[in-house]
Amino acid sequence: MVAKIAVIGVGGWGKNHARVLSELGALTAVCDSDAARAKDVSTKHGAKSYRSVDDMLAQERLDGCLVCTPINTHHPIAKKVIEHGIHAFVEKPLALSSKECEDISQSAQKKRVILTVGYIERFNPAVRETQKLLVEKKYGELVMMEFHRERRIPIQLRDVGIISDTSVHDIDTAMLLFNAKPNVVFARAGKLMHEYEDHATILLGFERQRSAVIVTNWITSKKVCTFSAVCTEGIISGDFITQETWIDHAGEKIMQKRPFEEPLTVELQNFISAIEGKASTLVSAQDATNVTKVAEAALLSSETGSPIYLDLK
Repeated sequence: MVAKIAVIGVGGWGKNHARVLSELGALTAVCDSDAARAKDVSTKHGAKSYRSVDDMLAQERLDGCLVCTPINTHHPIAKKVIEHGIHAFVEKPLALSSKECEDISQSAQKKRVILTVGYIERFNPAVRETQKLLVEKKYGELVMMEFHRERRIPIQLRDVGIISDTSVHDIDTAMLLFNAKPNVVFARAGKLMHEYEDHATILLGFERQRSAVIVTNWITSKKVCTFSAVCTEGIISGDFITQETWIDHAGEKIMQKRPFEEPLTVELQNFISAIEGKASTLVSAQDATNVTKVAEAALLSSETGSPIYLDLK
């Protein structure tokens, strides 16, 4: 029997979670502080509608909940879900601070429920293909990586800036592909059009003189989401949007072709499989906490102008 899952927060990205869960036959209820929005999404997908999280948790027998609310509400809402013994999927980042991340993680351990976080690029075919090539060392050892995410974001109130909202995707992907944690972070960020930082360049330093450069901005009008992995025997490049990858090796450019997949569908299938005991989640609470610690270090580095040294678990 398919797990019964609710989505808390169906504005923005949350409505896409509701759509995919409906397609997977797992959507039971949606909850949003905007009652009209909750009703609209629930009607579209044949689910129950709630305005209050407490009311929903009291009335529904749920296997899992997706927390897709503003980041500053992740901690209290995720804790509430977990205290009800319900498996939790929290959109990235797990919480506003690493201290809150650790508190949520401890609650999940005590209640013995699954806690995972929406670092969706782990489920992107371009990343999965690159990870496979790196594990096989088909093009030698990974030495350095570059990430570029650029797009124009409307000027609006946000609870965090670009580092915690966007750069975290590439911080997580860098740690995944290096299969390691950075021991030093150096960053420069600034705000040009928004209340919080809207452009940032982050340098992550790993052992054995390896590095990753992460460049993000909410300023340029063209949308760009790309990465490159420089290896000792070639360069693997990828596009997060088109899911294409190509390899520069021995003077040739090799294109990797595969069927297009919606990463969100694969991600939520993984969560459902974990609830049903058929798989483990690909993003652990510790992984997500480490990403937040690196983001915090980047913000501190940008403020102080100094590198920040880390010793992550």
